[in-house]
Amino acid sequence: MKNILTRASAIVPILLVAACNTTASNDPHITGSISQANIDAGPAIQRGTASWYGPGFHGRKTASGERFNSSDMTAAHRSLPFGTKLKVVNESNGRSVVVRVNDRGPFAHRRIIDLAKGPAQALGLTSEGTAYVSLHLLD
Repeated sequence: MKNILTRASAIVPILLVAACNTTASNDPHITGSISQANIDAGPAIQRGTASWYGPGFHGRKTASGERFNSSDMTAAHRSLPFGTKLKVVNESNGRSVVVRVNDRGPFAHRRIIDLAKGPAQALGLTSEGTAYVSLHLLD
């Protein structure tokens, strides 16, 4: 009997967490996520080197005033308005992500965008540190 209670006490918290993390809808307006697949974007507005940032900045305020979260799908751009949504395409491997501009930068020479760690990982550029990308405006 004790063995059954021990097993049950280990499984119940897992089931509760799993139940709390599910949503009844796949609608991005409800879940807050943006599907990365099948997003039509216009022609590239800019091409160049992207880098990523995150360590040491997590929790600090960005130039837009919101707190930086290194796993959020956000980016820093020198001139695009805060809130601008961009499709960023890694031209080397074809991977793409949608990011929202919420900070200013990059401050390194010849870089066009700084990505948070989340989108950088999705694009496959965290190990190299940089990648050649194209930026496409979304509505």
